[in-house]
Amino acid sequence: MNELQQHWRRHKSYILYLLSIYVLGWAFTPYQQAFSSLFLGTVISLYNGWTMVRKVERFGQAVASGQKSRSLGMMSRMAAAALAVFIAFRWPEQFSVGWIVLGLMTSYIVIIIDFFFQKTKGEER
Repeated sequence: MNELQQHWRRHKSYILYLLSIYVLGWAFTPYQQAFSSLFLGTVISLYNGWTMVRKVERFGQAVASGQKSRSLGMMSRMAAAALAVFIAFRWPEQFSVGWIVLGLMTSYIVIIIDFFFQKTKGEER
């Protein structure tokens, strides 16, 4: 398994744990709007991460074989984020834009935290 796949599997598992915490928070706290918004934003963030990994792999294969490659799909990721914000505006009593934006940033936060954990783990060896 290549390094990109290892990182993706680790990040995906962390995000799935966060999603389960959001579901528990939604079910057992009075903050249903915040947790449902975090859930929606994080699901879109997970989807965007998955599509990015797929497109980076295809891009790498195309470059290795000397072929031209398509873009990495910035517009599709932006459209997914816009869909989440649209949902928040459509149902404001269930979703909050601010919490959705925080959920959209979850993948990046997980990547940064994982980077520091891996860096300190590598320095201990």
